[in-house]
Amino acid sequence: MESNSENKGFDCFKAELSEKDFQAFSKYIFTEYGIKMPPVKRIMLQGRLLKRIRELRMNSYTEYKEYFFSKEGQERELLNFLNVVTTNKTDFYREPVHFAFLKDHVLPDFAESTGFSRPFKVWSAGSSSGEEGYTIAIALNEFKLANPRFRYEILGTDISSQMLQTAARGVYKESKIDMVPIDLKRRYFLKSKDRVNPTVRVVPELQANLKLRYLNLIDSVYDISETFDVIFCRNVLIYFDRVTQEKVINRLCRHLSSDGYFFIGHSESLSGMDVPLEHVKPTIFKRL
Repeated sequence: MESNSENKGFDCFKAELSEKDFQAFSKYIFTEYGIKMPPVKRIMLQGRLLKRIRELRMNSYTEYKEYFFSKEGQERELLNFLNVVTTNKTDFYREPVHFAFLKDHVLPDFAESTGFSRPFKVWSAGSSSGEEGYTIAIALNEFKLANPRFRYEILGTDISSQMLQTAARGVYKESKIDMVPIDLKRRYFLKSKDRVNPTVRVVPELQANLKLRYLNLIDSVYDISETFDVIFCRNVLIYFDRVTQEKVINRLCRHLSSDGYFFIGHSESLSGMDVPLEHVKPTIFKRL
């Protein structure tokens, strides 16, 4: 009976994130990472933090908040917190018009202008669990098959260490590649032998060309020396307010080559922003 009493608080605490505690987390998330967390997201945040609270055997959201904002909490819990609160939704060949444009326009123009004298460089900003980066790698490797002198490099960045680890493993549920054309599935994915929980692994050649690293897009300066021919920043800007969006785009454009291309998600817009980009097609822009 004593044991049950000791665990009662942990098992049965009132699972409710107070407005005060929500505001503390919301302010921190926006200040440090630029991610909007309006009041309508309180229940979502409540649900996502519940797992951490149970794993830490705490009795309330307030106890977790006090721990998180302590010196010890900031040192030990920050990465777990980020992995919980960031949204990571991505797929192979999501918004395929971008990959068609890459194949039909960007890569032929690069070949003509450079004669393959240097590597073609792409940045997947907000790369999440790696599906976007590997889809880019497939598109570029297909071009390489027809143009053996072509070389490419891909950088994938994200603020979630958990997502970066998933991307580095390159292992996904087999259902994740439903949108990948059948010939590309055969060429770039290795099937597991487990037919109960079937998975696929990206071939080593693609993994070798996707470099992954942590990066917070609202940092004032990015520790990146490269200049890129294409930057994918898709379905990331929607989590920032308008002012932050404009600042992030301008910082990204410092690393985009002259006449380089910038892709955004179909739910995003650059309308009215003071950024060094000109509109080419819906969601596709070119560096001025």
